[in-house]
Amino acid sequence: MSINRTLHHAAAATALTAALGTASLPGAFAQGPHPAPSGKAAAARAQQRADGGGWRGDGLSLSASENRKVDEFLARTREAEQAISPEMRAVAVAGHATLIGFDQRLKSEDALKRSVASSLRSGQNVDAALARIGDSLSYTLEWPDGRYTKGVGAASSMLASWGNDNVRWANAWGRENGAKGIGSSWRDPQSGHVFEVQFHTPSSKWAQDVTRKLREEQRLRGTSAERARELQEQQEAIFASIPVPDGAPTLGAPPARRPVTASRTVPSAP
Repeated sequence: MSINRTLHHAAAATALTAALGTASLPGAFAQGPHPAPSGKAAAARAQQRADGGGWRGDGLSLSASENRKVDEFLARTREAEQAISPEMRAVAVAGHATLIGFDQRLKSEDALKRSVASSLRSGQNVDAALARIGDSLSYTLEWPDGRYTKGVGAASSMLASWGNDNVRWANAWGRENGAKGIGSSWRDPQSGHVFEVQFHTPSSKWAQDVTRKLREEQRLRGTSAERARELQEQQEAIFASIPVPDGAPTLGAPPARRPVTASRTVPSAP
């Protein structure tokens, strides 16, 4: 991270902290370790070697050239993460949020390649498939119901003040059926990389995790139509039980802002 970017991040964080009535931000800009490669990722790399540089998994495949482009995308994701993660940790501290699942912020190599290979089956080329990936780097911020609306507003404003461009804002709190919460995507101003930020309450995050298993069973080829309907009804019942924080349905994306800048003034020579 450049000196200028660090300075304007610190200034923005300090201003938001004062507005929220919080203390200083100890360790907000410290960088955590990357998640360790999973067993599946190691197996996928072994398969790549066996296929002469290509990739295969779960009945899907990538050619050597396609696989190389995905690897390059992964490398760019990891580089962008070095600047984005300190921002997200600062947002969490300043906004009194819990940063959920931080160790899983990077989409696994195996999951990303399965996603791209699935897109290729529908006729997309690898470049188009990668351009549509918005969750290679994903963060979840969580607040108690009573602090949720104010917290989301402050966190999204902080991200925008640093020049992150909001490219997606999906507020599901006002929907009658389905999942609750807010999903958003942002473009980092330095790298141009798109990353995901989800805004949840403990209940909406719990519902997301519980219903994921139900959806997986629902999509299995061997699941009967009757069982699929039962699973759908269970999901809807779970989502319907989630309390909606006051003001949450009206939360919108923050307006684009000119990034705060800071620079050192070097005196001219006499």
